Amino acid sequence: MSLFRPAVRTEPIPAAAPRMRRSWADAGIVGGYLLFSIVVFGGLWVNLGQGYLWNSASDQNLWEWFFSVTAHSVAHLENPLTTELQNFPLGVNLMANTAMLGVSIPLTPLTLLFGPTFTWAVVLTGSLAGSAAAWYWVFSRHLVRSRAAAVIGGAFAGFAPSMISHANAHPNFVAWFVLPFLALKVIHLARGHRPVRNGIWLGVLTAYQIFLGEELLLIFVLGFAVFAIAYCVSRRREARAMLRPVAAGGGIALLVTLVLAGFPLWWQFFGPQSYAGLAHGEVGNDTAAFTRFATQSVAGQPEAAAAVSMNRTEENAFFGWPLIVVMIVVTIWLWREAVARSLAISMFLMAWLSLGSDITVVGEDTGVAGPWRLLADLPLLDTLLATRLALACVPAVAALLAIATDRVFAFRPGLDARPLPVRLLWLGAVAAVLLPVAPIQLVVHNRPATPAFFTDGTWRGYVARGGTVVPVPLASSGESEPLHWQVEAGLGYSMPEGYFVGPSGPEDRRGRYGAYQRPTSLLFDRVRDSGQAQGVTEAARNQAIADLRYWHASVLVLSPRDHADAYRATVDLLLRKPGRYIDGVWVWDVRAFTTGS
Repeated sequence: MSLFRPAVRTEPIPAAAPRMRRSWADAGIVGGYLLFSIVVFGGLWVNLGQGYLWNSASDQNLWEWFFSVTAHSVAHLENPLTTELQNFPLGVNLMANTAMLGVSIPLTPLTLLFGPTFTWAVVLTGSLAGSAAAWYWVFSRHLVRSRAAAVIGGAFAGFAPSMISHANAHPNFVAWFVLPFLALKVIHLARGHRPVRNGIWLGVLTAYQIFLGEELLLIFVLGFAVFAIAYCVSRRREARAMLRPVAAGGGIALLVTLVLAGFPLWWQFFGPQSYAGLAHGEVGNDTAAFTRFATQSVAGQPEAAAAVSMNRTEENAFFGWPLIVVMIVVTIWLWREAVARSLAISMFLMAWLSLGSDITVVGEDTGVAGPWRLLADLPLLDTLLATRLALACVPAVAALLAIATDRVFAFRPGLDARPLPVRLLWLGAVAAVLLPVAPIQLVVHNRPATPAFFTDGTWRGYVARGGTVVPVPLASSGESEPLHWQVEAGLGYSMPEGYFVGPSGPEDRRGRYGAYQRPTSLLFDRVRDSGQAQGVTEAARNQAIADLRYWHASVLVLSPRDHADAYRATVDLLLRKPGRYIDGVWVWDVRAFTTGS
């Protein structure tokens, strides 16, 4: 049996349909995926002016900021790996953040012409449809003979519950359209096919995936490695023949990857505002999550889902109990086939790893250690959220569904196709299993209007050359509206602190979300937490002046918001001057404190 081909593929695919017919059929299938993806994001597409994916929390603002800043850098021939528009004066290492330069740079013309919300919608819609199409193409050419089987596998791979969950806020986790071809090139190398050519392509694809999403690449590599090891164990004779072409092609791929992505990777890990590791805490999947239905699925149960997940964007393990049952049945049914068996082993092991360092059952810590505890502190793996390891199950489930459907539909050597009733029964079973986890349209609400102070350009009269705008409170992971204001103002000013990932302090390179906060920023946090104006001492006033000078502040800005009166009273006391209400915001001109003007 040929490498990574199931028993049903021992005969060559009949050249029955003309190439043109196949091309039109492929185009129709890809078009169907795209249309379905547009429907999923329909609420956003019909309201690009004010639409906001409600479950994205702060992240839509962040991603639109990434797209805007990248387009600004490209248009002004600046380094796209860094910016001082946030966290002034230290800046932000964009390569060490999820800026998705692999799409944000090519889509710069769209961002400049139509705005970052349009780019956001294009990237999300294209990522889901493109991922489904990529898996369909690989399945239909290299795994199964039945087009229906490939369509089902591709649809699940592109629109699985965890994909839809991340589609609210994380395009870097739904952009799977490169990974099927990356895996295919590895398989080609293992077969000994053109090691130089396929090694080069593997390097190019790996480099490009680095600019799409490194964490997703790492998760996929882990899942594929388990699959490959399981296959090699069961096919030891084949495995020995694979070593030389894989080593040769892999070496070429590594060299090409370093040529294309070496400097950006150096910048990410050793450049300005780089960091080492990112502690997320112990976040694994509850075992109950695997049998429940995701919030944004046909059978969604929001309360049940919320009880066993971090938030609506991290429902990584919600496959639903009917699909779990079918996967167990399919695993038993196809166990004798090396490919299916290896896929099943990868699926179950990655699901087990995703439980984290401690096993939790329906919210109760069992005290039983999970296997992830052995790996959690290793370099690179220490930046992963264990719950996301369940994403590696998605292509395995998709492939098993495709193989099982192919076994029902396809002609096999010496046998006729299964009777029509059997095929219809199987399609009915697949529909019954997949319909409950099929996605519904994502929730979109209108975002808050940007104050006229920013949209009308009033801010220009208050910002000195090289000065910054300081939002009150400062931008953070839970306070991302100031990023949107900055985008609406044409990125014409910088601001201190912000929402990004960077080092924890001047001497602490551990990663954290947001900037290392100055004392005045922490004072504003106390206002937020208490809802009350804070008492101000002379030392606090002196510290505020020092912080404003460090930030190169020109103006403080407070928009109407919760606890606005408390914030306003606190700033009035700090500066010994009242704010002025101008174009929808309270303004404190602090240039006299920071520039002497």
